Amino acid sequence: MYQGISALALDAKGRMLIPTKYRDALSVECSGQLTLTRHPHGCLLLLPRTVWTEMRRDIMAWPMSARAWQRIFMGNAADVEIDSAGRILISPELRAATGLTKDVMLLGIGSHFEVWDAAAHAAQEAAALDAGMPAVLDGFTF
Repeated sequence: MYQGISALALDAKGRMLIPTKYRDALSVECSGQLTLTRHPHGCLLLLPRTVWTEMRRDIMAWPMSARAWQRIFMGNAADVEIDSAGRILISPELRAATGLTKDVMLLGIGSHFEVWDAAAHAAQEAAALDAGMPAVLDGFTF
C-alpha cells in the first residue's frame, strides 16, 4: 500500500528519482518494473507492472463505446524500469501531455502512484478544498 507525497525534480533528460521508501517496496513487488500512462485528471499514473497487467486486462475488455478511453490508457502506456541510480525516465510525449515541468509531486494512492506537475497539483488540490467534500463522503469522519 503506497501512500504519502514526495516533492521531486525531473532532471534535464526527464528522469525522476523514486524515493527510497518506495523503491525498496517496488523492488520486492515488481522487480522495479513499472508502467506509466495518462490519467484523465491531468497527471500520470505510475503502476507496478503487476498492477498494470491486471488493469490492462480490464481495459481491453471494455466495450467499443469506450474505445477512446482505451486509446488514452493503452496508447499512452510506457513500460519503464528503475535504473541503478533509482530513477525512471518519463518520455517527452508523456511529459508534454501532462504538462510536467521540472518540479513534480509523487503521490502514493494505494496500489499505485500519481505523478503531477507541482503547480497543477497545487491548483487541483486547492480547487478540491474550495469545492468542499462531496456528498458521497457525508458519513465519513476521522
